[in-house]
Amino acid sequence: MPKHDEHGHDHDHAHELGHSHHHNVNAKNQTRMALAAILTGLFMVAEVIGGIVSGSLALIADAGHMMTDCAALTLAWFGFKLGQRPANARYTFGYDRFAILAAFVNGLSLFAVAIWIILEAIKRFNEPVEVMGLPMLIVAGLGLVVNIIVFIILMGADKENLNIRSAVLHVLGDLLGSAAAIGAAIVIILTGWMPADLIMSVLVSLIVLRGAYYVVKHSAHILLEGTPERLNPETIKADLKTKFPHITEIDNIHIWSISQEYTIIMLDIHIANSQISTATIREYLAEKFDIKHITIEIKIL
Repeated sequence: MPKHDEHGHDHDHAHELGHSHHHNVNAKNQTRMALAAILTGLFMVAEVIGGIVSGSLALIADAGHMMTDCAALTLAWFGFKLGQRPANARYTFGYDRFAILAAFVNGLSLFAVAIWIILEAIKRFNEPVEVMGLPMLIVAGLGLVVNIIVFIILMGADKENLNIRSAVLHVLGDLLGSAAAIGAAIVIILTGWMPADLIMSVLVSLIVLRGAYYVVKHSAHILLEGTPERLNPETIKADLKTKFPHITEIDNIHIWSISQEYTIIMLDIHIANSQISTATIREYLAEKFDIKHITIEIKIL
């Protein structure tokens, strides 16, 4: 029930909706992220060993890429685990925002890795490095299998989650990298043309950069408490006035998100009829616009 103070203010909160479902989804995401991190970490070690034994700098560089992915997946896993903690007096909205912060950091790391690969490719183009085609083909083939397995594991999680998306992009970059390395290795074995490895690396990096931009843009928008893209304050104001004719004015409207699933709205509503049910307004906003936490300040004219 809404609570009224002596000034006619009404502070309505609706933040329990979907709470249980949200944590069930997070548990599923956490499990899949842990499996992905373990598989990526194990193959990273194998790739380092393969690179040292074969003398292939390309494989060692790719192992560095996978190390970044393993760190990103581990950070994302920790974000989901921390996000399951309940709210407390110090963090009254809980820890859901940490998962967004993890996605932001992961997106920045994608930028860094992609730019490093492009710079390394330019350096190698000017200073060609001998690449052993057969060891490269074998390790890249195994890497493709591992990355496909990790990709399938992550695709079974919540694909709308920014953390999952950033993790999928990391793995997709590895998957495409493995496929490109296989193609380049075959070219090197058949023709001895070393630049094939460089061209494939740059193409994959450009794809990764595009995905990184999306993750950084959307996670930064949430961290800066921007209005969710699916919600328009003017549309909500017009909708409420149409639905509830006694509303004369709506101002001081603020909409932001703690996470992708947890949206908050605060607004002042001026009404000409003190009998209007603010609980009804709250329920209407929660149902129609999927807003989890609603604070309404009523001003009776």
